[in-house]
Amino acid sequence: MAARIPESDFPRIIIIVAGFGGIKLARNLIGKPYQVVLIDRHNFHQFQPLFYQVANAGLAPSAISFPIRKLFHKAPNVHVRVAEVDHINHERKYVATSIGDLNYDHLVIATGAGTNFFGNQNILINSYGMKTTEESLQIRNHLLECMENALIEEDEEKRAALLTVTVVGGGPTGVELAGALSEMKRYILPKDYPEIDFSLMKIYLIEASDRILSAMSEKSSEASTKFLENLGVKVKTNTLVEDYDGSTLTIKGQDSIQSNTMIWAAGVIGNAVDELSDVYQNGRVIVKDNCEVIGYESIYAIGDVALMITEDFPKGHPQVAQVAMQQAEFLTKKLLRKQEFKGSFLNIKT
Repeated sequence: MAARIPESDFPRIIIIVAGFGGIKLARNLIGKPYQVVLIDRHNFHQFQPLFYQVANAGLAPSAISFPIRKLFHKAPNVHVRVAEVDHINHERKYVATSIGDLNYDHLVIATGAGTNFFGNQNILINSYGMKTTEESLQIRNHLLECMENALIEEDEEKRAALLTVTVVGGGPTGVELAGALSEMKRYILPKDYPEIDFSLMKIYLIEASDRILSAMSEKSSEASTKFLENLGVKVKTNTLVEDYDGSTLTIKGQDSIQSNTMIWAAGVIGNAVDELSDVYQNGRVIVKDNCEVIGYESIYAIGDVALMITEDFPKGHPQVAQVAMQQAEFLTKKLLRKQEFKGSFLNIKT
C-alpha cells in the first residue's frame, strides 16, 4: 500500500496529528514553500473543549466534529492522509504508517494527550475519561442508564448511589462538567423522570489541591467555587481519591462516597511516541525553546505532548489548546526562516 503523495521540489513536513496545534501549523503553511502531509487516524477534527456538552447530551457529536479536508480545499501543497502511525525512523527520516512509509525533511509531533490515571488500574477500569467523542458518548449513555435503573430501584441507598455523580479533577474540564450536570439535574432530568426524587442526586467535584482552577487566579477559583456551590455542586478540595471499584470511592483520610458514576478529569499525559522515550519527562517530549526535540535534528513537538522548560514555566507550559496554537505560530516562523521565505508562494490566499 502506498500513500500516493506527489513529488515536490519543496521540503516535506509531516505533521502528526490534526489537533489544535497540528491544524494551526498546517494552515499557516498553506501556500508556503513546503509540502505538508497531515496524518490523523480520523478524517475529522474534534473540538475537545465541548466534550462535556456531548457527555451531558447538550450537543450531538456531529456538532463538535469538523471534516479536516474542508480546511484545505484551496491548499495544493497540503495533503491529508487518514492513517495509523506505526513507528518513526529518525536516522533514515521516514514515518512508517498503515498506508506505507513516508519520508520527511521535517517532522512535527503534535499527538496531544490522553487521560492520566496515575497508574491506578481500578480507576482506569471503573471510571470514565473524557478525551474523545467516544468516551463522552459512553458517559452520556451510562448516565441515562443510571437514571433508568434508579427509576425502578427499590432500595433508597442503591438509588442514591445510582443518582450520585462524582467528577474528579478541578481543572476547566471538571468545573464545566460539574456545572453542566447540575443544570441537568435542575432543569432537564426532572422532566424526563418525574417519578424520581432528585433531592437524592448529589454531584461532587473533587480536587486534590487546595482550590479548583489552580492554574488561574485565586479570585477566579473563589468565584467558580461559589458559583458551583450555588448550583448545588459539592466542591471538595484537599481531597485525594485513592481507589474506586465502580460503586465506592475510597478517599484518603475521609469517609468514602457511594457513587455508580465517576468521571476522571484529574490529569493528562502526553500520547507517547516510543522512539522518543529517551527524552520523555512526565509523559512529555522535552523540547528546546525553538520546539525542536532535544537530541533529534529536524523533529519538533508542539502542544500537550511537548515539554518546554523555561524560567517562567519550570514544569512546562499548560496543556491547553491556546499553548498548542501559539507554539504552532512560533514554529511556522522558524520553518519559514529556514526557507528564507520572501513573498507569497503559489499566490494562495490564506
